[in-house]
Amino acid sequence: MSVMKKILIPIQGTPYSEITMNTAYQLAEGLGAHLSVLHIYPDTRDVIPLTGEGLSGSMIEEVMNAAEQENLRRIRHVRQIYDQFVGKWNIIPTAFRADEMVDGKTTASFTTLMGRESNLISYWARLSDITIISHPDSGEEISSSEALHTILFDSGCPVVIAPKESPKTAGKRVCIAWNGSAESAAALHASLSWTTRADAVTILYTPDYEKQGMEIKDVIEYLRFHKVKAVAQEFNPGRDTGASMLDICNKLNADMLCMGAYSHPRWQQLILGGVTRYMLENANIPVLMNR
Repeated sequence: MSVMKKILIPIQGTPYSEITMNTAYQLAEGLGAHLSVLHIYPDTRDVIPLTGEGLSGSMIEEVMNAAEQENLRRIRHVRQIYDQFVGKWNIIPTAFRADEMVDGKTTASFTTLMGRESNLISYWARLSDITIISHPDSGEEISSSEALHTILFDSGCPVVIAPKESPKTAGKRVCIAWNGSAESAAALHASLSWTTRADAVTILYTPDYEKQGMEIKDVIEYLRFHKVKAVAQEFNPGRDTGASMLDICNKLNADMLCMGAYSHPRWQQLILGGVTRYMLENANIPVLMNR
């Protein structure tokens, strides 16, 4: 995995938007990466089918005008958040062009697009190295977050879920959850941009959850090829693997967790719970997921 150079940050102007961009900055620090901030707003024509039948032409026009004004208000709000973010961290604002990147410096661009968020996010994520999204805490079912699932299942790229509070650091003390699955291997590969520079890297594993294949010592040896000095930490999952894993991360003062997502079928995770769902609901550090 090459160093992360293009980081996508879709934001909607929610209270978590600033936290998401701060998380992205912490992860991009020292990588000379470009932060591509994206705001997607709905097509006002999509509002009409939701308003029901029997509306007069003037009423439809009024509804569309109200939707357009809301879009403009949200765009101004998001742009203000972006401008404050760039100023806070002295980030170099650029157009959305690779030739405007500055060696060793973090750059950022702001783009607005009209359309369906689920479609556009997956398109943009496919040509980004990683996508960082806001914590999907909407007061509803967290594991049903459409944006998160769109990126995980349709983009082919890793995603980082930002925590609910801005982290002071990210990617300096990294924990990697390992169970031998293809999903955990994908997360490990995606983590290399940070583990090759981290102060500490810990592989969390339990023999009860290891699949047939390479042993934990082989994981450590693989990382040594990338000059990563990792240590293995066996843990007892008890009745709740996610809680036990997060407890160890906190005890180690980890500021990033990397893990495979939905090793079991998605419908099974939604019904039975699972580590992915637990982390979405409870993690207090950035969580990189891949599958």
